[in-house]
Amino acid sequence: MIATARAGAPLAHIQGPVVETPHLILRQWIAADIKPYGEMLADPGVARFITVDGKPVTDEMMGWRHAVVMAGHWALHGVGMFAVEEKATGRFVGRVGPWSPPNWPGFEVGWGIAPGAQGKGYASEAARAAIGWSFDHFAIDEIVHCIDRENVASQGVARRIGAEKRREIELFGHTADLWVTTRSHWIAA
Repeated sequence: MIATARAGAPLAHIQGPVVETPHLILRQWIAADIKPYGEMLADPGVARFITVDGKPVTDEMMGWRHAVVMAGHWALHGVGMFAVEEKATGRFVGRVGPWSPPNWPGFEVGWGIAPGAQGKGYASEAARAAIGWSFDHFAIDEIVHCIDRENVASQGVARRIGAEKRREIELFGHTADLWVTTRSHWIAA
């Protein structure tokens, strides 16, 4: 628990971009996202494709660490995965956006949606918004999507957003597919 700050204390606050879609708000991470993000990563079906070891997050400290990594990517690089909020309810429903840790295969836009929000088209809607935002703000010709070969749902999202499967890659000790969204295809669509 963070101590209460003194009045006027000069604490850092990231005031990053906000992207709105018909059903979602893509925004910066806030402390209230930690618990639902940890719960999202505790689901074996989600963790299988998101956590480095493919295992569910089983304690509050690890959930906190995962959320801090998401927020820290913004703090260190000025860009990162957005927290995804459902407009109608204000609830946290996932993460989507740019991701490029060291030795990553390219500028990625990835996505992950909480189990209770899956099946509503949110991953595709959020991914489209994050890809459009990324092409608008970065001098890049393509965006990659690293997708586990068994992640049928994410493969469907990649197809719906117009990505093309290019090649196999090694990711965290196993084979995954590298999907690509090119700027030229994005503009033409």
